Amino acid sequence: MSILEANGHQYRLVSFLDDATWAILYKPGHALAKAWGILKGFGRRLGHVLAATRYDFVFVHREAAPLGPPVVEWLLTKVLRKRVIYDFDDAIWIPNTSEANRVAAGLKFHHKVESICRWAYRNSCGNAYLAAYARQFNPSVVINPTTIDTEHLHNQVRDQLAPGTLVIGWTGTHSTLKYLEPLIPVLAQLEEDGLEFEFRVISNQAPDLPLRSLRFVPWRKETEMADLLTFHVGLMPLQDDPWAQGKCAFKALQYMALGIPALVSPVGMNTEVVQDDVNGYVCREPADWRLRLQQLLTNASHRQALGQAARATIEQRYSVHANTPNFLHLFT
Repeated sequence: MSILEANGHQYRLVSFLDDATWAILYKPGHALAKAWGILKGFGRRLGHVLAATRYDFVFVHREAAPLGPPVVEWLLTKVLRKRVIYDFDDAIWIPNTSEANRVAAGLKFHHKVESICRWAYRNSCGNAYLAAYARQFNPSVVINPTTIDTEHLHNQVRDQLAPGTLVIGWTGTHSTLKYLEPLIPVLAQLEEDGLEFEFRVISNQAPDLPLRSLRFVPWRKETEMADLLTFHVGLMPLQDDPWAQGKCAFKALQYMALGIPALVSPVGMNTEVVQDDVNGYVCREPADWRLRLQQLLTNASHRQALGQAARATIEQRYSVHANTPNFLHLFT
């Protein structure tokens, strides 16, 4: 039973895109199929608006429709007078469109985020940076951090003392592969230093990196946890720009929940989640990344201690259980 149902709420989850369109959305080409899928999505959304009359709250994650002005949100708030909870976990008011969908970039209407924040009954923001943006337009803001299901999903912990090939890992989508570029010289130097390790990348697209340690693992929902549990160390490098400031440290949270020390850039929420030399490391320069990776690859007991502290951090502050009261407050 979901948290909402357990607390007396009934709900219905409805997406804009169908599964077939979602499967091709970030792939090059398929223009006609994407256009047809989006048209069908608008048709479904019209039905959802009509059905909203039966509900007390409408929870909108990021946007009700991926293209165009906020017509759906306007209908919900201004015509139907519904209490809309507007939830976002990225700096989505900043254009950040992938190459595969550059043609649609002009139709995204990124500036609509301001209007939706203003109209919302409550804004649910993933970190303080996003909350500060929303408060410019509406004082009703709740920081609702990314949470991890430590009971049913991230419910195993990496045994750092078990024998086997050491794995430095990274997971993410094709759009964030660019953040790995500054670490290529660091990893190449570790290879030259004679350290034996595998650099494992889990993504929806294979990276083209000049590293002999590289191994690509296609992301699959069915094997995601097992694939992540092969990591001994998890990386989350970021560029310090307005878009990255809005990131909610999801990669680091995933690693840490599985008892994997996270090495992160000092950008956005990363420094809130990762405490240096307590549950992971904050790396500011290439020399920091190299030093900390050397330490962790050569000291299993240190990895184990950091991993245990990382898991405790997630359970205490970023688990579903820890954040249930905060989440339920949105619906009061």
